[in-house]
Amino acid sequence: MNSRDADADTDTDTASASVIRTDRLDLVPLAVGHSEEMAGVLADPDLHTFTGGAPLTGPELRERYARLAAGSPDPAVTWGNWVVRLRDEGSLTGTVQATVTTGADGLRTAEVAWVVGTAWQGRGIAGEAARALVTRLRQDGVDTVIAHVHPDHKASAAVAAGAGLEPTDEPHDGEIRWRTPARPRT
Repeated sequence: MNSRDADADTDTDTASASVIRTDRLDLVPLAVGHSEEMAGVLADPDLHTFTGGAPLTGPELRERYARLAAGSPDPAVTWGNWVVRLRDEGSLTGTVQATVTTGADGLRTAEVAWVVGTAWQGRGIAGEAARALVTRLRQDGVDTVIAHVHPDHKASAAVAAGAGLEPTDEPHDGEIRWRTPARPRT
C-alpha cells in the first residue's frame, strides 16, 4: 500500500485530524494503513541511537498505530499524530506527534516529537514539519510547546530551535527540555 492509499483509513481521535500543508509537505493524520510504508521509512537502527529501542516490524507498527489512532484513554489528554509526506516524491518520510494536556490552571501544553527516515535526512524535512506542527498547535490555542532532545543530538536541537523552542535547564530522562516561551494570557 502506498501513502496515498492509506489516507482512506483515517479513523482517528487526535488533537487535529486535518492535514497540515507546507511548501513541500503534507502532514497527514496517522492511520493504521500507513504502517507498512512507515515500517520501511523507520527501519534504520541508527534512528534509535538517541531514543533507544529498535525498529518495529510492519505488524508491530500496525498495532502501535491502531492504539494511537484510537486516541488517548485519558479525557484530559489529546494525541495528535501525523505522517509526513513529501509531495513531490509522493512518499512518506517520517512522523510528527503532539500530546496535548490541559492543566488545572487551564493552560494547554503540547509535548512534541519528530522523526525523519534516514533516506530523507539533511533536506530540511524535520524542520519544516516541526515548524508547521508548532504553528498549528499555537493556532489551536496551545500555550506552551515542549520537546525533549538528547544533548548530543545536534540535528534535533537545530529542529527544535527552528520551530521556536528554546533549551531550558530542566533535564528530563537524560534529555534537555526545550520549550516555547509561554503565551501571555489575556
